[in-house]
This record gives sequence, C-alpha cells and structure tokens, in this order.
Amino acid sequence: MDMTGKVVAITGASRGIGAAAARVFAEAGAKVGLIARSGEAIGALAAEIGPAAMALPCDIADAGALAGTIARLEAAFGPVDVLINNAGVIEPIAPLAKADPEAWGKAIDINLKGVFHGMRAVMPGMLARKAGTIITVSSGAAHNPLEGWSAYCSAKAGAAMLTRVAHHEAGHSGLRIMGLSPGTVATEMQVKIRASGINPVSQLDPEVHIPADWPARTLLWMCTPEADDFLGQEIALRDEDIRRRVGLIE
Repeated sequence: MDMTGKVVAITGASRGIGAAAARVFAEAGAKVGLIARSGEAIGALAAEIGPAAMALPCDIADAGALAGTIARLEAAFGPVDVLINNAGVIEPIAPLAKADPEAWGKAIDINLKGVFHGMRAVMPGMLARKAGTIITVSSGAAHNPLEGWSAYCSAKAGAAMLTRVAHHEAGHSGLRIMGLSPGTVATEMQVKIRASGINPVSQLDPEVHIPADWPARTLLWMCTPEADDFLGQEIALRDEDIRRRVGLIE
C-alpha cells in the first residue's frame, strides 16, 4: 500500500478518524492536506507529520472556501489523487419535534452538503485526468432510523446516495468512488453520544468501539486495486471478512 507521490485531501482531519487517516496515509508516503475548522489542531498535526502535511483551515459547509482550499493544496502538492470525505457532526441530538431548526440545518450543511462540496471541488480535475479516488465515511445511521438523530441519519443517507450517484456518473471515466461504514469508533463523537443518553447507541459499552486507526487503515486499503470489487458500494467494517482482508484481524 505504497502511496508515494500521491496527494490526499482529508476533511475533518483535526481528530478521530480524520487525524488517524492523516498519519496512516503519510506513513504510506502520501502528501496529505489536513482540512478542518480547527486551525490549531490541524496545525499541530501537520507539525507532527512533517513536510508531507499541510494544514488547511476551512469550513466545508462553505463551497467557495472548500474549492479555494483544494486549489491551495494542489498549488502546493499537485493534483488531488484521493479525497476522504470524513468531516461530520452528531449534533443536534434531540427528538425531531424539539430539534432546533438552525442546528439541524447546520448538520445538513456539514454532513451532506460538505460531502457534495468536496466532490464538486475535486471531480473536474479527476475527470480530466481520468483517475482519482473519492471515499466518503458513512454510517449505519444512513440506513437505520435512530431516535434523536434525525439530522445525522438524514444527512448520512443523503451522502450515501450521493456516493452512488457520483459513481454512476464518473465510475466509467476511471474514478474510484466508494463509502466506508466504520461502525462505532472510539472518538469524541461517541463521548457526546453516550452523554446524550438517547437511543441504544448511547448505551453501548465503550469497550466495543473500535480504535480510530482501524477505519484509517481501511481507507488506505480502499485506495488499492484490492478494493475494486466495492466500487460504487459501501464497505461495512463490521464485516469480519473485510477486517481480515485489510489485515486488522487474523
């Protein structure tokens, strides 16, 4: 899984899966663009990784800002070979009838429109080169309704369909487009979910959550021809066969 010379843009790179992915891709030889709202966090991560990382503070809910950020990354490192659409928020966690409309809309802006903005920023160049990989971090919430998660479930469902549409439109042109449903991961999001006390996910024993480097390593594996059987589909990391193929378990 040698990524030497490849340029990888990662949204939500300040923590959790995004930060773990940045480390994994950099270790594989890639140059990584760290995209997140927290400039301080991605600045520290870029300093940790070294010259192969570039901190790019940006709100992915802003289409123009994200397009400009991708342009800055490409000016510094070259054309983006891989986009990891990872950024996401769980809030608001509230019954639909009580959810704050502004907070609900902001979740859609980040979790769904942010995915579109990322795809829109990189796809023209990838189509021109007839190459590129786009992976969107999905969720079981894309396919299963959960109490209090109306915004998150709806946005993730939309992003899952957006992934399928992108593959339908661009897969025949050489683009590799997929989704990854990681299951429950030991990140700050799970801390917020547990604190909410709403729906069965909040009641899970923290011991069952997988470490963030598991989905990160799976994202790297998905950039190889070994994952070509899953183009246009969503890989579920709960699947033990997938875990074995990635090398996470024996």
